[in-house]
This record gives sequence, C-alpha cells and structure tokens, in this order.
Amino acid sequence: MKKVLADIIKRAENWPKEKQEELAEIVSEIDAKVSGVYHATPEELKGIDRGLNAAREGRFATKKAVEAAFAKFRRT
Repeated sequence: MKKVLADIIKRAENWPKEKQEELAEIVSEIDAKVSGVYHATPEELKGIDRGLNAAREGRFATKKAVEAAFAKFRRT
C-alpha cells in the first residue's frame, strides 16, 4: 500500500495546481479523522479572525437585542 500511495503522490506532482490543492484538502480531512487533530484551512483561519475582530469591535447583537427581535417576530 505504501508504494501505491507513493506512486499517486509522485504523479500528483504533475497535476494542475487546483487538483493538487483538492488532493491536499482531502488528505488533510482524512488525516484529521485518523489523528484526532483538526487543522483549519487558511480560509477558515481568516473567517475565525474576522469573527474575533467583529467580537472585539462589539459588532454582535446583545442578548437583550436578540430577545427583542425574537419577541417582535413571535407576535406576528
């Protein structure tokens, strides 16, 4: 099995960049399941950073504002 994997990886070196990225994503997902450790993608890390920045800037609704919105829609 190691030879099969090595052969595939060797061939993948000549694949188009987008297919190499797709393979890397699939392999990363499998590795996370096997190892029990998840590694966020660069896009996910950017999203996390955006959320943390929004929280620091106070751009989330307060509990009171959320409750008021739900109350408004429950009345209709």
